[in-house]
Amino acid sequence: MVLPKPASGLVIRYSYLWQSEHARGQEEGVKDRPCAVILVMQTEAGDDVVTVLPISHTPPTNPALALEIPQQTKKRLGLDTERSWIVLTEANRFIWPGPDLRPVGSNLETVAYGHLPESFFNQVRDRFVAILKAGQAKAVSRTE
Repeated sequence: MVLPKPASGLVIRYSYLWQSEHARGQEEGVKDRPCAVILVMQTEAGDDVVTVLPISHTPPTNPALALEIPQQTKKRLGLDTERSWIVLTEANRFIWPGPDLRPVGSNLETVAYGHLPESFFNQVRDRFVAILKAGQAKAVSRTE
């Protein structure tokens, strides 16, 4: 499998570990799901540290804490037709590539669906940063 270089806005398939699962002591996510890469940083050793936001079909209880993905974007990425939201209140952080990346559907050659449009990604990033600064977002570190 050829892995893409991690980049902000890339949508990947990933075994996401929710904050609530982590708080119960779980170490593995129970469901593989699309996730949006929100940030890529490099360690001094040259490793890429990736932060991802989960994508969920569950409507947010507070609409200000998630962004709905436009249907046209979902179609271009090859996602299903159900409404989906990028959750902005929690994230997973891991060293790329990490053991929790998953192939997209039956395509065993890639873990990536594609990239979010730049204007939509900028909305996601700006809203996530505001929520993070307000102390309403948390990250689970997944790197062993």
